[in-house]
Amino acid sequence: MNGDFTDFIEVSGLLNYDPETISKIYQKNPKRLLKRLWETLIPIFAYIFSIGWDKLTGKLKKEKQARLRAKQLTNLLVELGPAFVKAGQALSTRPDIIPSIFLEELSELQDQLPGFNGNKAMELIEEDLNLKIDEIFLSIEKEPISAASLGQVHKAILKNQEIVAVKVQRPGLREQITLDLYIVRNIAYWLKNNIGLIRSDLVALIDELGKRVFEEMDYLNEAANAEKFRNLHKHNQMIAVPKIYKEITSRRVLTMEWIDGAKLTNLEDVKKLGIDPDKMIDIGVQCSLEQLLEHGFFHADPHPGNLLALEDGRLCYLDFGMMSEVSRESRSGLIQAVVHLVNKNFDKLSQDFVKLGFLSEEVNLEPIVPAFQDVFINAVEEGVSKNGF
Repeated sequence: MNGDFTDFIEVSGLLNYDPETISKIYQKNPKRLLKRLWETLIPIFAYIFSIGWDKLTGKLKKEKQARLRAKQLTNLLVELGPAFVKAGQALSTRPDIIPSIFLEELSELQDQLPGFNGNKAMELIEEDLNLKIDEIFLSIEKEPISAASLGQVHKAILKNQEIVAVKVQRPGLREQITLDLYIVRNIAYWLKNNIGLIRSDLVALIDELGKRVFEEMDYLNEAANAEKFRNLHKHNQMIAVPKIYKEITSRRVLTMEWIDGAKLTNLEDVKKLGIDPDKMIDIGVQCSLEQLLEHGFFHADPHPGNLLALEDGRLCYLDFGMMSEVSRESRSGLIQAVVHLVNKNFDKLSQDFVKLGFLSEEVNLEPIVPAFQDVFINAVEEGVSKNGF
């Protein structure tokens, strides 16, 4: 128990993802590691076996059985914890690699997760802000309005009558995510060294995920991102970003303006606001291009749970925990690539791919040019309307 408590203290103080430090912490306490391995690997292997059996017997071809297995996967990821939910969320936006039935069920992970005890949330707010609840709010709802992988949101009213959304992080989140990342990283390391067919650097991918999740767990970082995004797009009358209340925000508590709107996935609600859903798509595409090509600072997690259509016709972005940056050189390269694609100049497009780092400088481009022509020529001729950008 003392070892567990020491690990808890060490990990809770770890503000940046550092695989070497994490490894040293858990190597001192193999019991906790083995316990978590047992909790995760047994149900994962049981699920993989059930899918394999269904495929072998042909049951997976039946829609009812496929939907059952998809629901089981969603429930399993929720039970396994936040790190696995994040992986499921990433998969839920990949129709290119996940069957549509599984995609529908995994999309439930975006904003329909079970919350945690409201009293515990109030304790965490008081602990982090060093103030009593009634010193901060006129009132606050103990039942969460919504819950996600890393935290949940409570609706509250400030002393000045302003309505706010208070995001509170799940208790023990950093410790649980850190342990799961340590396990997955070691599995990736073993696969990299023992399975010759895997060409991707899995360890580097896990490290990138770890870095991103640690950034997302720091609500002070999210508050700074939201303010930067708000300032960059303040000229755009069609984009809304909630105001951040910095004086009542900490690493585990984020207080922001309450926004009423309709989720973009609920077309009926969007139409009830008198808004054309296609107009929302146009606004979103224009804003995404501006983020990517002009500012180089973009929202890296724009799933439907993070986007709202507002009554006044604006598109509102939420949740700025996961942001990315594109260098000026890469932005220039992307613009050139789009121009060369539209002009069907596939020779120069292949050179753009080298500049952007998609292809190695050592690669022979001669056979790639006709391959690009085969892949892209139909897309260019059909236009964006029939192809995902």
